[in-house]
Amino acid sequence: MLPSLYISHGSPMLALTEGPARDFLIELGKHYQPSAIVVISAHWATRGLAVSTSAEPETIHDFYGFPDILYQQQYPAKGAPELAAKLSQQLGAVVVDRGLDHGAWVPLSLMYPKADIPVLSLSLPVTWSNDALYELGQKLAALRQDNVLIIGSGTLTHNLRALQPEGSPAPAWVNRFADWVKEKLLAKDKAALLHWQQGPEALANHPSPEHFVPLLVAMGAGGDASQLHHSISHGILAMDCYAFS
Repeated sequence: MLPSLYISHGSPMLALTEGPARDFLIELGKHYQPSAIVVISAHWATRGLAVSTSAEPETIHDFYGFPDILYQQQYPAKGAPELAAKLSQQLGAVVVDRGLDHGAWVPLSLMYPKADIPVLSLSLPVTWSNDALYELGQKLAALRQDNVLIIGSGTLTHNLRALQPEGSPAPAWVNRFADWVKEKLLAKDKAALLHWQQGPEALANHPSPEHFVPLLVAMGAGGDASQLHHSISHGILAMDCYAFS
């Protein structure tokens, strides 16, 4: 059975720029061949839960100030409207027609460059509690039995106000939080992670929660955690990936 995944997508330039996280995602896609993918991205934040029923989701370039070539990138994966309708009923989610934001298409363009696997976007209800987001993951867990890959896409540490030039070492406050998350995940300390804002330097790494909490959804959808990747981008973006098997 497929695991659920938490993937750090970092900068949109990950789609084009060489680096350890990019290399990792290219290899990661070779290990799993799902029949469909459900993505919960930090970049589709809503008050309540929504699901996209788009049959042909557009590639959303939801960023600015990057090279023109990045805005030319397309990820023409099909949607999964039948699965979306089913999830809407099961979860009480609002139905919308929405494309794939860069938290979805950037990592998927590396994992599955042929864009031949249907992709469904589920929104991130940021007004929900940590417990409710974990429970959302639990409700999605049964999809794994149907060969559906569940991905929470964020970035393990994400304070863009402290962004450094690429290649810069991570400051101690980034490492303290990333190491704490790893320790708690591998120790199966769910209680600590459901109160992650009390972790060391949590607010410094996440002035707002949307890049961390997709991890809670992925955690709820899977089982025991294993760290698949760790690297640092721009000094303050921990590009960790975790599988929940």
